[in-house]
Amino acid sequence: MDAVNPSVVRPIGSVEALVRLAAADMARVDALITERMDSPVPVIPALAEHLIAAGGKRLRPLLTVAADRLAGGKGDHSLKLAAAVEFIHTATLLHDDVVDGSQLRRGKVAAHLIWGGSSSVLVGDFLFARAFELMVETGSLRALQILAKASSVIAEGEVMQLTRSHDLNLDQQTYIEIIGAKTAELFASAAESGAVAAGASEDKIAALRAYGLNLGLAFQLTDDALDYGGKTEDLGKNAGDDFREGKATLPLLLAIGRSGPREADFWQRVIGDLKQTETDFKRARELIVGTGALEATLDLASDYAETAKASLELFPDGEWRRALEALADFAVTRAV
Repeated sequence: MDAVNPSVVRPIGSVEALVRLAAADMARVDALITERMDSPVPVIPALAEHLIAAGGKRLRPLLTVAADRLAGGKGDHSLKLAAAVEFIHTATLLHDDVVDGSQLRRGKVAAHLIWGGSSSVLVGDFLFARAFELMVETGSLRALQILAKASSVIAEGEVMQLTRSHDLNLDQQTYIEIIGAKTAELFASAAESGAVAAGASEDKIAALRAYGLNLGLAFQLTDDALDYGGKTEDLGKNAGDDFREGKATLPLLLAIGRSGPREADFWQRVIGDLKQTETDFKRARELIVGTGALEATLDLASDYAETAKASLELFPDGEWRRALEALADFAVTRAV
């Protein structure tokens, strides 16, 4: 199987409308990113640019800008917050790739393989510092509090995942808590800080945070599924990386629960003991698809995407709302 099973394909969402609406604002965000990742220490901008310029959809900073505009914001504070969000995200990617030993990131050789793990970690720290400088410049103590808390929650989520990565007994609720911290929290905080920048009412701030949180959960669950059902060229990383690193993601956990006793030794060897052969990923993928675990993961991702869209009902219909609704669909259907 080379791509997601056609039986689980859903209506395709798109990020294009949101990109078009936010184009002018995001051009200024990109200019801020380029300016603030500069340093007289040559390795810092070189390493940072390697990852930041590699592409990616800039979904998190895009979400900050979109939340601000949907909530009626007209100012520029959300642009600095958006740049800060991208720096936080990039810093976590640099750190994660070192921890995980990842080979690819956004379709390029992982930075730590070029500059070394120490440089990657330290440049990640530099980007965190730049993010906080940008937050302070907005003069919004609340936005600073939101994104500062997000940074600590993300770190907690990563540690939780690291300590439970080979745990075959990890339950679904705990796994959702882990991805809620390590992935969805930054989506939630990106949207929440945008709403704060717009001076939105408390109910609208809460609604946009809920949108971001559920969008992030949908996004990560889809990533989990794509590791077993996607193509390397679509993922920007090697398909099967989660499996090879022994990560107990939801498709795998569901497949383990639905497999018979005959497969128990297989799962213990390849995930619990991390003793894998070249053919093991193919067998694992067949079991995950055959047990319906891949479909169930995408079903759950779709549920979170629908919940995200429902959070936007507080806002009047319009281009920004429709674009964010399409983004929620896209989170589930990308690379299908």
